[in-house]
Amino acid sequence: MRVLKIILIAATVLVLAVIGARTLFGVQIGEFAFKAAVKSTLGQNALADAPDGLTVVLVGTGSPLPDPGRVGPMTVVVAGDRVFIVDAGAGSGRRFGELRLPWTNVEAVFLTHFHSDHIDGLGEVMLQHWAAGGAQAPLPIHGPDGVGQIVAGFDAAYALDSAYRIAHHGADVLSPSGQGADAVPFTPASTARKVYDRDGLSVTAVSVDHDPIEPAVAYRFDYKGRSVTISGDTVKDPRLVALARDTDILVHEALNADMVSQIRDQLNANGQARLAAIMNDILDYHTTPVEGAEVASEAGARMLVFSHFVPAVPSRLLYPAFLKGTDDAYDGPIIMGEDGMAFELSASSENIVRKRLD
Repeated sequence: MRVLKIILIAATVLVLAVIGARTLFGVQIGEFAFKAAVKSTLGQNALADAPDGLTVVLVGTGSPLPDPGRVGPMTVVVAGDRVFIVDAGAGSGRRFGELRLPWTNVEAVFLTHFHSDHIDGLGEVMLQHWAAGGAQAPLPIHGPDGVGQIVAGFDAAYALDSAYRIAHHGADVLSPSGQGADAVPFTPASTARKVYDRDGLSVTAVSVDHDPIEPAVAYRFDYKGRSVTISGDTVKDPRLVALARDTDILVHEALNADMVSQIRDQLNANGQARLAAIMNDILDYHTTPVEGAEVASEAGARMLVFSHFVPAVPSRLLYPAFLKGTDDAYDGPIIMGEDGMAFELSASSENIVRKRLD
């Protein structure tokens, strides 16, 4: 009993000491912590130790439905030290910076389609490419026909902001030639076609079915014998299966129809018929997790990584329910993608190394 009293007294003294130190030295503690954080994060490149080959980073794995742990869709593909961005959903530009990815190495953006949740972070990406990356030329944005209208709209929306920043910082700091973006359109087809081929990296695109959204495409990146295929938004589509043949990683969108149906039914029960109708409509132009697993199996993909989750899955406790039935459709590794996940595909091995950047 005496020992217990001593322990309780010691614990109380320790707590009071911590509280007192925080009160007396709160400013100093805060200044020390901030200085340490600045030193350990600014100027750091999370890809500095990446092997030669492909690195795939899930910057944003969310969808239009709010999820506190996920920003809008963005998948980054790194070939050697060159950075390519696929889609740019809300918040993804800031998350890119949080993950200490290098804006100076960004060469281009590829858009899968023009739904708002895949492009509403594009302005931030264009700005950071210029301001943080020190760009001397506009950011190339590749996409199916219509990408020119998207780029022109963002350029117009940011024209005043760009002028303000040049006036404030000066042309020596922010080169006027580096602001904005240049559209690089291509006409998609039902058979895969190469849309980028430079310095050993090839990017192939094929049309996918996201009706009534057209055009919509999936992309495959190949570099030094390694590959990643990114589905974009689509129903289960044999053209995607063909594109992803023997790919190392298939990054695929996923909608759990049972969960969405429960949300729809509850909205109807709450008298929110309009929102219920929207939830019902989205059921017919996405891929379920089981269908995504079937695509991976039929394509012979070595790993399946789900992203763009509908509905939101804010807790890992929900993962087994979201993935129900997928193990019966695909016998390879299935990953529930999270913001900050990275996958290294070294050119000197066949391994897939998973890590976190956050």
